Amino acid sequence: MSASSPAAAFGQALGGGRWHLSLECGARVAVPFERFTGDATPADARLLARALGPVLDVGCGPGRHVHHLARQGVMSTGIDISRDAVRLARQRGAAVLLRSVFDDVPGTGAWGTALLLDGNIGIGGDPARLLRRVDALLAPGAEILVECAEGSGSVPGALVRLEGPDVVSAPFPWALVGAAELPGIAAEAGLEVIDEWSDEGRAFAALTAV
Repeated sequence: MSASSPAAAFGQALGGGRWHLSLECGARVAVPFERFTGDATPADARLLARALGPVLDVGCGPGRHVHHLARQGVMSTGIDISRDAVRLARQRGAAVLLRSVFDDVPGTGAWGTALLLDGNIGIGGDPARLLRRVDALLAPGAEILVECAEGSGSVPGALVRLEGPDVVSAPFPWALVGAAELPGIAAEAGLEVIDEWSDEGRAFAALTAV
């Protein structure tokens, strides 16, 4: 099995095949890249109907959420650190930037909603730090819409590898957050969970500043 950078492995994963995250503890978590590269699902659409523009999609991947919002007439922008994801998103007409959420983000203080979907609350391995950063980008009273794992079982601050057909990435920091642990993590970031729901076997929540 060949080694690869996380960004290169992610780019390969967008081309299809079975991929999973391999955790230090030995657990393996399937990553549904076929959902990421497709159109917005009905569950996505119902969640996005709640989003007030302008919307910032953090870790937008191939841009299905931004593309869907644009078709609904909602101003939105995605950011992602993967050149392959940004290329695919732009090919479908989504407005996205090659940018880390921890870099300068345009529109700071004016975003009406932020999205941390598809497990992106795990970015960087420190969910509370990520939530504080995202909240700093938002307008007062704005919401962060989050997707996490159903039930309990958070794995904070783990080093994980992305593994697929004949490819394994170098380790990178990530966190898995269960719905049961989300309120405590949100409180650590100065936020509160104001709504929680499940849809199509996925767990979602809306957060806002206390």
